[in-house]
Amino acid sequence: MKIDITFLGTASCYPTPHRSVSCTAVRFEDGSVWLFDCGEGSQIQLQKSSVKPGRVSKIFITHLHGDHVFGLPGLVCTLGTAWQGKADADALLEVFGPKGLRSYLRRSLALSRSLLPFHYTVHELVPVPEQFPADWGAWPVDHEAAGPTHPQERLGRDIPVAREDDRCTWHLFSDGCAGVRAGMIHHTIPSFGFAVELASQPGQLDAGRLRELGLPPGPLYGALKRGEEVTLPGGLVIRPSEVVGPPKRGLKATILGDTSDPSPMEHLARGSDVLLHEATMRDGERDKALEFGHSTPAMAAGFADRAGARRLVLYHFSQRYRPAGPGTDPQETVAVLLEEARAALPRGSVCEVSAAEDLLEMTVS
Repeated sequence: MKIDITFLGTASCYPTPHRSVSCTAVRFEDGSVWLFDCGEGSQIQLQKSSVKPGRVSKIFITHLHGDHVFGLPGLVCTLGTAWQGKADADALLEVFGPKGLRSYLRRSLALSRSLLPFHYTVHELVPVPEQFPADWGAWPVDHEAAGPTHPQERLGRDIPVAREDDRCTWHLFSDGCAGVRAGMIHHTIPSFGFAVELASQPGQLDAGRLRELGLPPGPLYGALKRGEEVTLPGGLVIRPSEVVGPPKRGLKATILGDTSDPSPMEHLARGSDVLLHEATMRDGERDKALEFGHSTPAMAAGFADRAGARRLVLYHFSQRYRPAGPGTDPQETVAVLLEEARAALPRGSVCEVSAAEDLLEMTVS
């Protein structure tokens, strides 16, 4: 069991000659691809990568700041080219994101008169009052007024919060192979993190024991792995618990949007095999980071430790922090952010920390 993660954009705020803005691709073993955020230029980055645009089936938007969503209309049109000629006439692109995303995408496609060779739908996460900043009403925007549906649009769901004690969870979907839940994280506008969980797999079959019992390899092995009892011709009943090992826990990848405090979704991130967390500014700029709703490397490391993440990947870097190279001040490179995160982990921590770069590919297994 594995997933491949490709970082298409790792910059904050706006693209630079060195980095594009937020977009991350997650590729599954069946070849399908999900995108997380879609900043300006994402379609160009996608074409530079090994990710096949025609395999993108779902897009998740953490929040509606431009560096996470301005590339979405153009990318959807590009996917239209990649999806041309698909045998399935009912092919559907699913987009998930905060309230207002449906209006944004619908109006962008309608005003540009962009027709698509496939259907799309936007499922909106309904924020809770705790996600809105104090000055939210100073800039009135109607997030409901989306206008008439686009010709290729199928009306999506409004996904309400499910509250349990003081925890908020948005259940996006589960298809038996993978599921996605979203959690609240604090930023200057409603922002979400997504926990992607692959289903557990059956344990290993003890083929040697089965041969001892008189059951040769064949279709009945599959039945035992599915949890079904098998009866041999002589009447012996073989129960799965006798010949199948414990199930293997599915992988979990948690991908956070911009945040100065992701603690409200710690329950969803707990036990992540990989955690993607922003580290916009270095620790010495913590006050400035908090002012703009962002995190520092030590803040990211602290959350990863509390959540018990196996691997922490930093991304969403300020333009100040460039890749190391000739003429670059060593104190203004991503390496500084990486070292601060590592130093912040408690002694004995087994969490592995790395920093993303554009077009970096990573396998999590």
